[in-house]
Amino acid sequence: MRPQEAVERALELSRADNCIVIADESSTANLRWAGNTLTTNGVTRSSRLTVIALRETGDGVAAGVVSRAAVGADGVEELVRAAEADAAGNEPAEDAAPLVAEGPAGGAAGWDDDPAETGIGVFEGFAPALGEAFAAAEAGGRRLYGFANHVLTSTFLGSSAGLRLRHDQPTGLLEVNAKGAGGSAWAGVGTRDFTDVDVPALTGDLARRLEWGERRVDLPPGRYETILPPSAVADLMIYMYWSAGAQDAHDGRTVFSAPGGGTRVGERLASLPVTLSSDPAAPGMECAPFVVAHASGRESSVFDNGLALGATDWISEGTLAALTQTRHSARRTGLPVTPPVDNLAMTGPGGGASLEEMVARTERGLLLTCLWYIREVDPQSLLLTGLTRDGVYLVENGEVVGAVNNFRFNESPVDLLSRLAEVGETAPTLPREWSDYFTRAAMPPVRVGDFNMSTVSQAS
Repeated sequence: MRPQEAVERALELSRADNCIVIADESSTANLRWAGNTLTTNGVTRSSRLTVIALRETGDGVAAGVVSRAAVGADGVEELVRAAEADAAGNEPAEDAAPLVAEGPAGGAAGWDDDPAETGIGVFEGFAPALGEAFAAAEAGGRRLYGFANHVLTSTFLGSSAGLRLRHDQPTGLLEVNAKGAGGSAWAGVGTRDFTDVDVPALTGDLARRLEWGERRVDLPPGRYETILPPSAVADLMIYMYWSAGAQDAHDGRTVFSAPGGGTRVGERLASLPVTLSSDPAAPGMECAPFVVAHASGRESSVFDNGLALGATDWISEGTLAALTQTRHSARRTGLPVTPPVDNLAMTGPGGGASLEEMVARTERGLLLTCLWYIREVDPQSLLLTGLTRDGVYLVENGEVVGAVNNFRFNESPVDLLSRLAEVGETAPTLPREWSDYFTRAAMPPVRVGDFNMSTVSQAS
């Protein structure tokens, strides 16, 4: 049974007052390598069907949600009945709202077509370039390790209100780690189809960083002028984005809660006029233009399924402009409905300098590669702790003079915004820590005058 047929069959079988059905069909292709040698490759496929049964009660609407993998034609009715039984046992949902009857323009295009699929062919242009990189690394005494992964998911969403929507989402990522006499270095990139991946540029940068690492310098903990590359900025900004739920802020639980009640929307957060935004139509970062909610929570609502998404500024020229909202939380906060979008971009004033230009203007400071093992310490300030990884470099008089030890850092991304000294040129990037969950990001390098390296880390 094709996924759209499963949606139609589930809706036909439903005895609930209203029903929403989501079918996700995914295919995955991957390559892995170690020591300059390709080790594995493969293709997998998976499917999931989610039924949301809605039962009208005397004082609201109760929702029952059941989701299962690999549901065949003979399993659809059992899934529908399970969702209805779940709804029968639940109290009215606090986020209940009328079903969305009309999605974004063109959202139903391709409804009757087969699900999109990926395969090993997606690496057709990438694989030869990777082979050349292996040879160059071998000749230079370096070893390359890493993986490339491509997922293509077709989502079909239908409801008893007549809604029919489809979205095909390609998600690719590449991570490469190089090892040599200069330690280790990392590079990563997100992509839709691997045609835009510049392997020589990535591996050339790794070779340069390994050369930097051949001279070691030990530094104590402290506050250092620090240049964070786009990947590190992405990891911090994405965590902040995930923490920007309007309902939690309204309830006084987060860094975005206003003293005395309400939220900090309208308050200036950044020292420079930076903008943090999402747009489902952003070139190279296109994502679903409508809400797909498999379950309700504090930042999502199954009743919002199919709601059109648009470009949203979360921070506009330094000022907090919006928090992630469901229709339910928007009613509570009195703010516009701004559901989360599956991409994130940060831009600064003007064009901004390149990372290399920022390094050239540095008298003395640190240049990071990436962050990892990020954990939250305090939700009220959004204080995070984590470690540097795969290269921290000392810059003196505009040149990298060596690699220093790793550090544990303690910083809040919100507080960091208020201490920005420079914002560079925005470019597509891959968050190292969160790449399993979020790949569509474009960030600038930033300079912070006093980044808090709280302790020396023994990680290498």
